[in-house]
Amino acid sequence: MITITTTDGLDAFCKRAAKAPYVTVDTEFLRERTYYAKLCLVQLAVPGEAEEDAVLVDPLAKGLSLDPLYRLFKNKQVVKVFHAARQDLEIFYVEGGVIPAPLFDTQVAAMVCGFGEQVGYETLVRKIARSSLDKSSRFTDWSRRPLTEAQKTYAQADVTHLRQIYEHLAGELDKSGRRDWVEEELGILSDPSTYVIEPHEAWKRVKTRTSSGKFLSIVKELARFREGYAQSKNVPRSRVMKDDALLELASTKPASVKDLSRSRLLLREARRGEVAEGILAAIKTGVETPAKDQPKPDRSRDKLQVNPALADLLRVLLKAKSEKLGVAQKLIATSSELDEIAAGLREGAALKGWRRKAFGEDALKLCEGKLALRANGSSVEVFEV
Repeated sequence: MITITTTDGLDAFCKRAAKAPYVTVDTEFLRERTYYAKLCLVQLAVPGEAEEDAVLVDPLAKGLSLDPLYRLFKNKQVVKVFHAARQDLEIFYVEGGVIPAPLFDTQVAAMVCGFGEQVGYETLVRKIARSSLDKSSRFTDWSRRPLTEAQKTYAQADVTHLRQIYEHLAGELDKSGRRDWVEEELGILSDPSTYVIEPHEAWKRVKTRTSSGKFLSIVKELARFREGYAQSKNVPRSRVMKDDALLELASTKPASVKDLSRSRLLLREARRGEVAEGILAAIKTGVETPAKDQPKPDRSRDKLQVNPALADLLRVLLKAKSEKLGVAQKLIATSSELDEIAAGLREGAALKGWRRKAFGEDALKLCEGKLALRANGSSVEVFEV
């Protein structure tokens, strides 16, 4: 088992990989104690059975630069294959400012190929590679050195089986003519904005049922401070304050350190020093925000006049289409998107791209009374009226 610890060694492998049709990629990282993931290991493999066709790269090795890998990621002639790529891609974008292209995500492809929703790597290894994984090293500390043989074996399996899985799924997509479906789905993963969290937008991720403009203004300012502080100090946002504490502060509106000390939910470390100062300043800004500048919750769905009977019929149609196509239902349309269609909206994702051909066009016909459904044993038939 080869572990690369030098830039020259990585460069040599990447030059070999540049001649291959694809390279499989995975990472091991830690994120419990930091805002940004700490990259601890990179696993790479190219087609072949030789020992040098699958390697581990130690980014913690002194003097090692990942630049050769980033050059490979930019090579348009080599497909970069991941499974459930989002966190891996975020790491590479933050670390190196690069998103691998062309990209292939076997989790997305598996949903298109009928393996269900959010299918796990272990399931694909079992069903496609006809093998199993030793999960004993799954939750180990990947930052500790030296790595054990068990850790190395576990890590390498994440890219060696992935070769067979990729080849199988790519073949299935070519047979079904659905490769463009996967490419359309990968558009979000390939968009750099997916991996950037702007502090002034962080409040939208805080769940609250309160619609008061003043309350939301304080939430917005507290979330902005928390996100910015967490990013600058590279600490988890929960180490600054958790959501329940943030909402408590937005409700009680403490104006002094003494007031902060009365909080039931705020961490002790956040009741003094620069965190306390930042919290109090954020609350003050939120309280003083003019009404015209206060954030407004998205209440557009509250006004939807959903036809419940039509929504139920759309769910039956979706199930029938999903079973016929062998594609996960949630990949085609979400429950909220079905409600939007039943309410007369025509801008949702289910009515665009490959989804429109697979489901959306028939969904619109059903809404217009041009399509009907009927039971046939345990299945549902779709026919034009």
